[in-house]
Amino acid sequence: MTSAAQDRPDLSGRVAIVTGAGKGLGRTYALELARAGAAVVVNNRRHPGEADEDTSAARTVAEIEAAGGRAVADWSAVQDPDSGTSMVSRAMEAFGRLDIVVANAAAPQARSFHKLTLDEFRSVFDVGFLGTLHLMHAAWPILREQGYGRVIMTSSSAGRYGQHGMSAYGASKSAVDSLVRTLAAEGGSKGICVNGVSPYAATPMTAGHIEGAMAEAFVPERVAPLVLWLASEGCSVNGSILVAGGGRFRMVETAETVSLARENGFDAMIEQLKDAPRKAHPSSNRAFDTLLVECGFEPRTPA
Repeated sequence: MTSAAQDRPDLSGRVAIVTGAGKGLGRTYALELARAGAAVVVNNRRHPGEADEDTSAARTVAEIEAAGGRAVADWSAVQDPDSGTSMVSRAMEAFGRLDIVVANAAAPQARSFHKLTLDEFRSVFDVGFLGTLHLMHAAWPILREQGYGRVIMTSSSAGRYGQHGMSAYGASKSAVDSLVRTLAAEGGSKGICVNGVSPYAATPMTAGHIEGAMAEAFVPERVAPLVLWLASEGCSVNGSILVAGGGRFRMVETAETVSLARENGFDAMIEQLKDAPRKAHPSSNRAFDTLLVECGFEPRTPA
């Protein structure tokens, strides 16, 4: 048995939806979920003039079926408001249930903000965030009702740090991170784990950025094991954003400095804040409680 097979959780009987699964990371996720025993709805939009069998989604389905797995294709464009309902209906009609959602679809951007039209901004943002929102809004009632679900959304460092030429893409991923944490807070008591994966991988979308020896090290197959673990019943995290690439992993934390009272103008205060101790807060309520204490009040949230 290979190391990859040993690391693969048993997802027999589970049903997954993977968006953007015709190529790149999404394709790898779909293949690995199927190898782990899950039935998979493989979503990727149809290009104009393509017959069903010529689509990237159908090719991924064929790979899964050739290996003995179960899968069906879905050609919804995720930015379409009805796409989530379509994908969830496809899962329920084909397999009778839904357990795992991998919201992976995204659109590339490489143009500075001042050169973007609003329509161009929306086209990237709508795929990256609204595509995730549409799917989650349709899937959420099912996951809540059955008291179980595993959700993985694709995050990005461009959303956390900002990146030149990626205003729309970064904004969409920042919104995804917020959705991860909010749905995790709402779904945890219902048996639903919601997490984000921020991948570094050589894919068609990163061509020109990750090449040569780096591309050999940063293959999608070195991200997929994390996604499978997050999709499994054994997943022990909720509301986390995890970075994966090259076989290594990091956990993202949002930190704030201690607060300071302004005494000598904002310039001096900002310089002090740059070197001030930092703390990661587990929730927005706890972040506010910390400020209350620093201002001399009692915290509102019980410890």
